[in-house]
Amino acid sequence: MSDTEPVTGRRAGQIFPLYAAGFVTAFGAHSIAAGLGAYTGFASLLTLGLLLAVYDGAEIVLKPVFGAVADRIGPRPVLFGGLLGFAAASAGFVLAGDPAAVGLARFGQGAAAAAFSPAAGALVARLAPDSRHGRAFGGYGAWKGLGYTLGPVLGGVLITIGGFDLLFGTLAGLAVAVLAWAALFVPKVPPLPRARQTLLDLTRRLTAPGFLRPTAALAGATAALAVGVGFLPVAGAANGLGPLLTGAAVSVLAATAALMQPWVGRLRDAGRLPDVPGMAGGLAAAVAGLLVAALVPGILGILVGAVAIGFGTGVVTPLGFAHLAASTPRERLGQTMGSAEVGRELGDAGGPLLVGALAAAATLGLGLAGLALVLFALVVVIGREPKSPDS
Repeated sequence: MSDTEPVTGRRAGQIFPLYAAGFVTAFGAHSIAAGLGAYTGFASLLTLGLLLAVYDGAEIVLKPVFGAVADRIGPRPVLFGGLLGFAAASAGFVLAGDPAAVGLARFGQGAAAAAFSPAAGALVARLAPDSRHGRAFGGYGAWKGLGYTLGPVLGGVLITIGGFDLLFGTLAGLAVAVLAWAALFVPKVPPLPRARQTLLDLTRRLTAPGFLRPTAALAGATAALAVGVGFLPVAGAANGLGPLLTGAAVSVLAATAALMQPWVGRLRDAGRLPDVPGMAGGLAAAVAGLLVAALVPGILGILVGAVAIGFGTGVVTPLGFAHLAASTPRERLGQTMGSAEVGRELGDAGGPLLVGALAAAATLGLGLAGLALVLFALVVVIGREPKSPDS
């Protein structure tokens, strides 16, 4: 898009429903995940692990597929179909009246999110002017961060009041409301003409620095975020901190990440924060946060680590997606966004797995330092000077 109209007024009205779609997938995933342990009675950690993994597993497999479909038929119908599917999966759990159906419902929600999440990202890129991609993706990431933050809290409130039926029913209603909002305000965005793509062409595009660099940065930042949310409370408890303080630290992390993204997007659009140095710097901040949490005892280490991880995540996310949008042919945005989201999901799963394995073999501090070392390697690789304009 060549015009330079800012994302305000009518254009903002078109994009805000897409932000809400990002909120739906984040809120839906985390509001349920936070209550699954109590729902299963902590009877089987294997069962709990499977229920937690089935949502992300569906997304990992299906996001590139639905992204390619969005390129073929246009992202708007894929967005609508995904939101409708999310509502149907959520309502289906309530109507089934069978507690054992939660796994099937989670899979259905994950498959639906795999459709509307990359479609929403492609629509943000298509509807926002090129000169406002940083701000647009900063807002999208902030709304997702809000969903991650509010999900466990509001999910717990809904479960306390009316059990999982009320939570799933609320999610169904939320998805329908966002669908109606999008249907009213998101314009039709027709698919663009595409040249025939061979498997070799796809491989070249997904192994080019313009894709690998931001995707690796997004995966690393998501790994740090997931580890911060999951393991900072454990580190705090090991230092004698209660759940109130450790919960506050997680909230500070999530709030910092959410608040940073629109600001970083504005800096990027103004030409004051280049993509590649910014992504490398954001990951470096996350590395520092992990090391502080590992080495500095007490509440100081936990809070400083939380702020640094949230800061780094908030820098990387809008820059990563804006860089992807800028380096991707518009007719392939859906496929690219879907594939990049897979990288984020792998970071979301791989970071905690690495830290958990190292903590089980040695100490939690070593686990946090181990992830910091991996992210530092990414900083070195990502921060190398690009060899071409597309990189």
